Amino acid sequence: MTTANAPQDRYYAVWIILFILGLGTLLPWNFFMTATMYFTDRLIDPQINGVNNLTVSGTEDGPGRSVLASKFNNVMTLCAMVPLLIFTCLNSFIHQRIPQKLRISGSLSVILVVFLITAVLVKVEMEPLPFFVFTMIKIICINSFGAILQGSLFGLAGMLPASYTTPIMSGQGLAGAFAAFSMICALASGSELQDSAFGYFITACVVILVAIVSYFALPKMEFFQYYSESNGSRSNSDEENKMDLLKQDQAEKRPVLSLTEEENKPAVSVFGIFKQIWVMALSVCFVFTITIGVFPAVTVDVKTTVADEKNGWHKYFIPVSCFLLFNMMDWAGRSLTAVCMWPGKDSIWLPVLVIARLVFVPLFMLCNVQPRVLLPVVFGHDAWYIIFMILFSFSNGYLASLCMCFGPKKVSQHEAETAGAIMAFFLSLGLALGAALSFAFRAMI
Repeated sequence: MTTANAPQDRYYAVWIILFILGLGTLLPWNFFMTATMYFTDRLIDPQINGVNNLTVSGTEDGPGRSVLASKFNNVMTLCAMVPLLIFTCLNSFIHQRIPQKLRISGSLSVILVVFLITAVLVKVEMEPLPFFVFTMIKIICINSFGAILQGSLFGLAGMLPASYTTPIMSGQGLAGAFAAFSMICALASGSELQDSAFGYFITACVVILVAIVSYFALPKMEFFQYYSESNGSRSNSDEENKMDLLKQDQAEKRPVLSLTEEENKPAVSVFGIFKQIWVMALSVCFVFTITIGVFPAVTVDVKTTVADEKNGWHKYFIPVSCFLLFNMMDWAGRSLTAVCMWPGKDSIWLPVLVIARLVFVPLFMLCNVQPRVLLPVVFGHDAWYIIFMILFSFSNGYLASLCMCFGPKKVSQHEAETAGAIMAFFLSLGLALGAALSFAFRAMI
């Protein structure tokens, strides 16, 4: 089996389309999270009194928040992670029964409709409780269909050369960086929360629309046609050559059986594939467990020690040093796998480096996280926090991208799509486990 006669990806068209699809996978959700202040602001009802007007303690930015506003982030995380995990797992089993085109284009279309509704509702007045409930329903829809979309995209990329998982990972990384940059611009411009949120949602709609158009252009690419149409058949080419030789000696014994083996594709076993890729699957799961365990639950509470109220750095410290820096370096790490894939897919160094990232948990805990009760501050200066964040985010992007690239390449060609879907499930499992552990990590400080 050889790919010497495979067509070239002219003008990197397939690479660019996968990058756009990766961007379209996470940019909407990143903008949704960026607009958290808008959602919590909509949940404040100045007319409610008594028991229903319970508040949490005020902050330097203003008075206390209503109960709905104070619970928004926790409930949002729950409504995001649970459907993400369930539907990513579901996609691993149903992707062979539902056409890829329907899964990807259908998911993008549903997410587009949800964001159009969200943008319209920015201009519509609603009571806090109905607004809260409706927002959570939208979050469940976005993450349910986003899980199917993400799993399907990694399955699609699994049929292509290993480097073609990189543009999806890189596009997802850029999504976070773009959202963080937008948040900083909104802070600097002093825009109203409502105007900023409307801009986020409309931008997300445009990106999703571009992603839909790009996906429909993908089957027209000769490079993509070659790998998708030969999926499964090329994996059996060696066996076919052996059968031709065996037929000369065994024509009388098993001619019918040879033809049957020739025509029928081998059955794809999810558990059988997992046995072959479990190292990559658990590695990507561990990468995101550690990442989400401390980011942003711990990292967002680090306070600057070199700024005061006058120079303004305290206002931009977390948006720049936490969110923008993380997403930029994460994007750089994901993108590096396009030119460098060290260590190899069978190297022991890959799981070793993945496990080594555990060191970032105590390092961030010992930064100037406030408030704190149990642990001392060891790394108080801002420079320590920034150095840790650079290494933390870059290693997250690079190692996660390596695992996602290598996973589908450890199995036969006809099993690659299923392997990609399984890898997407363990990625989501890592996100869910990290979200659960984040409460414990923060409580330990």
